[in-house]
Amino acid sequence: MKQFKLWLLTVILMLCGAMTFTSCSKDDPPTDEEGNVVLKARVSSVYHIDEADMTVYNIEYPSTNPFGKPVLLSGAITIGDEVTKDNPGKGLLLYNHFSVYRADECPSKGDLKMQKLIAGSGLITISADYYGFGITEDKLQAYCISSVNAQASVDALLAAKELLPTLGYSWNDDILFNIGYSQGGQTSMAVVRLIDEKCPDLHITFTIAGAGAYDIPETYRQLIQADVSGMPSTVINVLLSYNKYFNLGIPYSDIFIEPLLSNIDEWIISKKYTREEIDEKVGSYDIVDFVTPAMLDIESNVSKSFLEVMAKDNLCTGWTPRTDEHIILVQHSKDITVPPANTVNLYNFLKSQGVEDIRLILGNFSKFAGQPAHKTGAIIFATSALVEICTILDIPVWIKIEDLL
Repeated sequence: MKQFKLWLLTVILMLCGAMTFTSCSKDDPPTDEEGNVVLKARVSSVYHIDEADMTVYNIEYPSTNPFGKPVLLSGAITIGDEVTKDNPGKGLLLYNHFSVYRADECPSKGDLKMQKLIAGSGLITISADYYGFGITEDKLQAYCISSVNAQASVDALLAAKELLPTLGYSWNDDILFNIGYSQGGQTSMAVVRLIDEKCPDLHITFTIAGAGAYDIPETYRQLIQADVSGMPSTVINVLLSYNKYFNLGIPYSDIFIEPLLSNIDEWIISKKYTREEIDEKVGSYDIVDFVTPAMLDIESNVSKSFLEVMAKDNLCTGWTPRTDEHIILVQHSKDITVPPANTVNLYNFLKSQGVEDIRLILGNFSKFAGQPAHKTGAIIFATSALVEICTILDIPVWIKIEDLL
């Protein structure tokens, strides 16, 4: 149990952070001898992490890129040693990772902090790299485009359900957890939307989502109005990804100013640096110091272009959730990285759609003073997720909030 606590402390400290770079893109899918496209899920590598008592199966699987074209993506399946051929898993857990920027911070490259924490619960964890990491790391990541990342996650889940029996594993197929924080929180709720709309054979047992940009247009408006961001790298990457994958075609010089403008390729697109390192290079939390005046004016043509496409990816409108969803939403009320209006707007939307079992954990959490609000929210999210998982699985809770102080 002490080991689990150490892993939790590690994941909390890094949960909002960002975390190298190899391999080639699979946007050009493999073909057989006759030139037919071959897209099939497979295990690409296997290794064991002794200190976590966990086996990792890196996978490649068919999905679609941000433009809807077939592509192979990558991810990881992680299984604690307590799950064996003779001892089925207690269920599946889809873990949607938070914001990462350096190429080696994705699940298939070994960044498995939360997965190590889950090992020991009896759950089998599935994690997508998302488009732009793993075997597509030479592509700009589809950062905070919820529909794209949800597709990557759900396809990873489907691939895992196909591959696990071939590896000799079975599990309780009635249990499926869906969790994530920050970008992972947004992705988790987009997974709910995708499954509710297009996957009638899947049903999520419980979703725990923390501090996600669910209402991406409102996020943009509030950050611009406040002219401050707790993580400048997130603002930059949102603008880059929406500009590219919604085909806006806006020149970088109309979006960013120096010194960021001349260093976009090196600081961001190269995937050489962590979130903390990028924020340090940007050198300011004031948005006015790295975007153009037009970006700070929501009435400008360039801002209107962004707001128009962001509205297409807004999770707080335009869909009908299943009324029997079970959801917990978590956020720090003083978060300046992701405005709390996201969580409030999503909660109100889901309630208006008839979702009854939805809990809102939104507060100042002053007990954790000294930590930035976004990271403090991550502590509350991780603890809430673990408690809910343990309750549903009827297993002992091995961590308490007091242990994190």
